[in-house]
Amino acid sequence: MTYQLTSMAIGLAVAGIILWLVRRDHLHGPYALWWMGAAAAVVVLGFWPRSFDVLAFYLGVSYPPILALILGFALLLIKVLTMDLERSRQERQIRRLAQRLAMLEARDPHLESSGCVADVRSEAPDSLSDS
Repeated sequence: MTYQLTSMAIGLAVAGIILWLVRRDHLHGPYALWWMGAAAAVVVLGFWPRSFDVLAFYLGVSYPPILALILGFALLLIKVLTMDLERSRQERQIRRLAQRLAMLEARDPHLESSGCVADVRSEAPDSLSDS
């Protein structure tokens, strides 16, 4: 019974921390959903630890802890894939913004001399100037 209480406490603590991070705007919604799902899984397994054994039996896994490892690894792969997709989308947006800025500079040479573009460049990360 002690491991059940421990896993429930860990799951509830993780859920509480995630909610606190979202509230403080340190973690955004889509990312928080992944972590809330993980916390909910820990809490559910804490309440009903035998449910994992039943699930393993129905899936044909003879050693239930291996199912936990396989599912955890699969979720990590999905998480990494979604992170790469998000990063690719952001890089594409940054590249397009840099191209639009270059087109604006080429169209109106007074932007360069007025200092408006120089202010934007000084605030931009170094990776934008390389694109």
